[in-house]
Amino acid sequence: MQVKIQLANQLKSLKNSVARLTHVNKFYGEGSVKVKALDDLNLEVFQGDYLAVMGASGSGKSTAMNILGCLDRPTNGKYELNGTAVEKLDDDSLADIRNKELGFVFQQFHLLQEISALENVMLPMIYACIPSIERKKRAEEALTRVGLKNRMTNLPNQLSGGQQQRVAIARAIINQPSLLLADEPTGALDSKTTEDVLNLFDQLHNQGITIVLVTHEDTVAQRAKKIARFKDGKVIEISQN
Repeated sequence: MQVKIQLANQLKSLKNSVARLTHVNKFYGEGSVKVKALDDLNLEVFQGDYLAVMGASGSGKSTAMNILGCLDRPTNGKYELNGTAVEKLDDDSLADIRNKELGFVFQQFHLLQEISALENVMLPMIYACIPSIERKKRAEEALTRVGLKNRMTNLPNQLSGGQQQRVAIARAIINQPSLLLADEPTGALDSKTTEDVLNLFDQLHNQGITIVLVTHEDTVAQRAKKIARFKDGKVIEISQN
């Protein structure tokens, strides 16, 4: 048994750490209404991980996701993203690292309704200063990758919920992020569409994309390779699927 543990630790050390939260605390409010959302949280995501994050409402899972996504800052503690000390960055640097290193998929698709699927996917590349010809080429490839080759010119309201989420996923991966963060990505979808989207996440993971997915649904979490369970602002268990 000891040999197996040592071997597992050696294999783990060979994998690159993408994101590392170390002794992270997060407080909201002041005085009598002060709330501790994260309590000395330690969590590490390795390259190639597919990690599901579960926990009851108020367990800290969404706060942890916001910090991983550079949408919020820890009150104290450390967050390293590909070796960069994120907690020390200013707002402009945070925006830059979000655009270059992170992809986001939310329960609500957050697509701009007045522009096409193709144009929605191209948006992050505008902020990354990628030339227009390259933007169009890469956006077409991304939409083809998620099965929407024939829906590129459609507006969001001309697409089903599942198709809109596929557009959102294409947009999330367009800048080849180090980490794809999905917050309840199937929460607004029916069971058939949920299965289609989860199959797409499986494909992306098999292609090497590192994924952290927040969900309250056990059937969704079981599709991941690892599950981190949160309680009272801490990870109480990490299990392998």
